[in-house]
Amino acid sequence: MPVGTLGTVKGVTASQLLATGAQMVLSNTYHLHLQPGEEIVSNAGGLHKFMGWEGPMLTDSGGFQVFSLANLNSIDDKGVAFRSPRDGRKIELTPEKAIEIQMALGADVAMAFDQCPPAGSSQSEVEVACERTHKWLERCISTHANKDQALFGIVQGGCYSNLRANSAKIVSSFDLPGIAIGGVSVGEPVEEMHRIIRQVTPLLPEDRPRYLMGVGTLREIAIAVANGIDLFDCVLPTRLGRHGTALVRDERWNLRNAIFRNDHQPLDPSCVCEVCHNHSRSYLHHLIRSEELLGLTLLSLHNITNLIRYTNSISQSIEEGCFSEDFAPWHRSSKAHHTW
Repeated sequence: MPVGTLGTVKGVTASQLLATGAQMVLSNTYHLHLQPGEEIVSNAGGLHKFMGWEGPMLTDSGGFQVFSLANLNSIDDKGVAFRSPRDGRKIELTPEKAIEIQMALGADVAMAFDQCPPAGSSQSEVEVACERTHKWLERCISTHANKDQALFGIVQGGCYSNLRANSAKIVSSFDLPGIAIGGVSVGEPVEEMHRIIRQVTPLLPEDRPRYLMGVGTLREIAIAVANGIDLFDCVLPTRLGRHGTALVRDERWNLRNAIFRNDHQPLDPSCVCEVCHNHSRSYLHHLIRSEELLGLTLLSLHNITNLIRYTNSISQSIEEGCFSEDFAPWHRSSKAHHTW
């Protein structure tokens, strides 16, 4: 799921996004609450109409901002009190409020409000965060009243196996239409994230989508899929694009580099995106070095397409019964890189 935090995947129109093959987009409850406000979005007919995207949408709950804006908030059992980074005013976000905002936004999937502890938190700190997350989930379920919107729960527990197992058991007991694994990609070693995925995913219902939050690198996606994950989101494709970096299969190319100045090949001859069909590496280098906004948009479009191609090829390999041969993380031969 490309990330459209404020109702836009940065620098990309909805029609351009559709052309990348993207099927579902994520937006952010906390940031849309600050600007323009859920009432304005609701009056526009909901987030789909407001941003011109007809496909499925997911809104996160604002729980990640409890982690990322820790210096601007205070947490208790009621919820979280923020200082707005825009004007300094006090903002209270509770499980009830997070769900009310998401119902007003009208996305297809709403996420439960949770507490995401940072990497390195003690077991006692993570235990408190888990207890809050589970109690907040009950309050989210009690508040959620939109039958056209699926509510997903979130498993927390940090790096502590006993807390992860307990959280997976509790969240699964609510029989929700989908479950996410949260609290990863927050500063822990990447192999620790893989260990958590291997432990938690088998504890989740097999007949519901399983969503790994905030992960979007190729190796990590392949390993997570091998362990049963279905959904991903990440800001990486557009963030790299805005900094002049292109994803070319599993490599990152800095288009500012002089090596591309007189290179008139397509960025990736095998890519199906409009950027690779219509523009050369030299032109993209020129745009980036000239600080033209078009260059950032074109790289973002290509990067999203690259990631969508990769996940689509994983889906195809699963259907054809050759995922282990082509994408298994333990099989890193060049053959795996030529299947998509």
